[in-house]
Amino acid sequence: MGKINRKSSNRRVSQGLLTDDDTWIFLSRSFCKRTLMRANAAKAFIRVWKVMEMCFKILSQEKRVTQRELFYKLLCVSPDCFSSQLQVNRTIQDVVGLLRCSRYSLGIMASSRGIVAGRLLLQEPDKEVVDCSECGSSGYAISGDLDLLDRLVMKTDARYIIIVEKHAIFQRLAEDRLFNHIPSILITAKGYPDIATRFLLHRMSRTFPELPIMALVDWNPAGLAILCTFKFGSIGMGLEAYRYACNVKWLGLRGDDLQLIPEESLVSLKPRDLQIAKSLMSSETLQEKHREELALMVQSGKRAEIEALYFHGYDYLGKYIAKKIVQANYI
Repeated sequence: MGKINRKSSNRRVSQGLLTDDDTWIFLSRSFCKRTLMRANAAKAFIRVWKVMEMCFKILSQEKRVTQRELFYKLLCVSPDCFSSQLQVNRTIQDVVGLLRCSRYSLGIMASSRGIVAGRLLLQEPDKEVVDCSECGSSGYAISGDLDLLDRLVMKTDARYIIIVEKHAIFQRLAEDRLFNHIPSILITAKGYPDIATRFLLHRMSRTFPELPIMALVDWNPAGLAILCTFKFGSIGMGLEAYRYACNVKWLGLRGDDLQLIPEESLVSLKPRDLQIAKSLMSSETLQEKHREELALMVQSGKRAEIEALYFHGYDYLGKYIAKKIVQANYI
């Protein structure tokens, strides 16, 4: 019988503290047992070996694959063991926990949706320097190659890094060149953060430790979940979480912003919102002020989207962000 430690443990996480070696360690202790005594569990045990075998072949060929590509390859060679992407994803977690390594070191690269814009100069190995302030509203596409991201040479004169939940909001801020008024770097994963975007943000936090990182998300449980994923890492990443986490402040939207939004712009929480809220409330990682905001969402039964601020005009969003930053109105 094998025991796989998928997740790390740190009781100080509720205060958002760092470990002694200055790396983020979050999540709760959890062990996953694999045994050959039960058919279902035995198959999960076999999947671990199948994935390790495939990763060995990939690395031997000096190749890299996405999780999706790995799934289709395993589906072809081991159809009796793998029938869904979820099975592959969970097995990768098991292998990472068993070997205590990153998935990138297994030859598995990230699929990236993220883009970055603003006061950031990037240079890939043997390439020309890219000025992200001149990339327009499309931004600079973040590569899924974590090794490439790790070797990027980065320079900035920005004073802030701003995470934007939504692609459309990112485009508006980039189009308005917010970073000329507020010296900043804008970054978005276009929704729930992918590994590559989180990795680049983590790298920026290490390269520019003096820059505060702030998040602009919808005032709803999903928005808070996105913020927490950037801040703490995701449960599914387990022992890898610290590689993709950084200290993120909540800029907005928050409860005290509701006075800026027309009542008719507020939308009722959906069952899915309440499920996310319940999950977040049960998490030890959730800080007290975040917990209070979440409780207010549930109590009011309402949610607010960033776009509601357009009630004051399309140029209001930049003014809103600037005022928040100047007043240090973030948690």
